[in-house]
Amino acid sequence: MTALDPRLNAIRPDLADARLRGRVEARHFAQGREACVRTPVADLRRRAGSDQPLETQALFGEAVRVFEDDGEGWSWVQLERDRYVGWMPSASLVDGAPPAATHRVRTSRTLVFPGPDIKQPPMHDLPLGARVRARGEAEDRNARYALIEPFGAVVMQHLEPADAVAPDFVAVAELFLGVPYLWGGKSALGIDCSGLVQLALAQGGLEAPRDTDLQFRDLGTALPDGGGLQRGDLAFWPGHVGIMLDGERLLHANAHHMMTAVEPLAEAVARTSAKGTAFLGLKRL
Repeated sequence: MTALDPRLNAIRPDLADARLRGRVEARHFAQGREACVRTPVADLRRRAGSDQPLETQALFGEAVRVFEDDGEGWSWVQLERDRYVGWMPSASLVDGAPPAATHRVRTSRTLVFPGPDIKQPPMHDLPLGARVRARGEAEDRNARYALIEPFGAVVMQHLEPADAVAPDFVAVAELFLGVPYLWGGKSALGIDCSGLVQLALAQGGLEAPRDTDLQFRDLGTALPDGGGLQRGDLAFWPGHVGIMLDGERLLHANAHHMMTAVEPLAEAVARTSAKGTAFLGLKRL
């Protein structure tokens, strides 16, 4: 049998996705059930447990397929959007497919108020890219609001239509300047290099894989050495990716600065080369 990537396919020796029957071996197969992320950000971990490595995060409104609930607070799931597989807190999920989104968050973060009044204490926040369904609108002397399901109010200027396409995905990535570096992170509370690329591209209408090696494999066309660089080109190292702001400057979430930062590409290449990490090259979308 052809080996399938366990990051993107629900495969374990004891349990596997029923859609993979005949392609993989497992003691049991499960169809899985539809669920939806109901917390602002839901961690997806390599193994069940809050002390286990973070693989990625899902955002409010994302669709998930649940293959197992261990009865101890963790569910083995696959994200529908990018197919990533891992363990998620069961409390982050609600059964059923997500309602059809009408809007998505366009700012790095927005607040959800109990009602259409910015003076009320917010209940929680929502990250950029979170998808919501508005059941109506309201207005007070301060702002206009979308009344979102299941409850709460979000100021309209922080939202855009769910099918909007950002004209410049690099400008989306720039919203994360100064955000702390977090392995597996995908929000303004913490983000990593490939999460930044995936999230910014999604706002620009292009779905991208989650991990750097998959992005290097699947995105864009390789640029020849010495080719002129432009805004939006992607720079790759083994396990790392960044976005060109222009012909010289690189924007990337990185562990050297421990945040999303801008620096000359030449400096980043020299620093990583000195540590024995070879630059893989550049690709244009």
